[in-house]
Amino acid sequence: MKSDIILAGVGGQGILTIATILGAAALKDNLYLKQAEVHGMSQRGGDVQSNLRISSNPIYSDLIPYGSADLIVSLEPMEALRYVPYLSDEGWVVTNTNPFVNIDNYPDIKEVESELESCGNVVAFNMDETAKSLMSPRSSNMVLLGAASPFIDIKVEEIESAIANLFAKKGEKIVNSNIEAFRAGRKYTENLIKS
Repeated sequence: MKSDIILAGVGGQGILTIATILGAAALKDNLYLKQAEVHGMSQRGGDVQSNLRISSNPIYSDLIPYGSADLIVSLEPMEALRYVPYLSDEGWVVTNTNPFVNIDNYPDIKEVESELESCGNVVAFNMDETAKSLMSPRSSNMVLLGAASPFIDIKVEEIESAIANLFAKKGEKIVNSNIEAFRAGRKYTENLIKS
């Protein structure tokens, strides 16, 4: 088993929270893990990305080479597009379609969506709206994690356990809302794959 995952987004969206959860779940599942993060200008809404490599065998580098990522997971469509050159031919892009317009020359969202669709294997939907519909608007990142989870070879129970552990100090209500958001994202992708 091997998963090379690029997590991408904008500072403050919760990308590094996803990396923390997947890392904890992978270790609990007795898998090897290497991670490299680039925080960029995260406090000013800049690019944040993490290379996450998970395997049943030892891993010798924490960086993912061009053309070999199994999965690009992004909370922002233009940030997903930025990392497409890293995607393998069989890889998947899982992204939020709601843009975080933080620059004056942000490209037309229809052009961004069209470029993403040309990648072939894409799961793209408005994860912010899904989170809001669950009365948990700050859990878009958990919707994203759920949507990406069918492509990650880690037991769902381990991911949910890692979510519960991470948010435990915030109380049962926060734990439950984040797990509910995770499940909603997972259900969306499962339904998409079946059709």
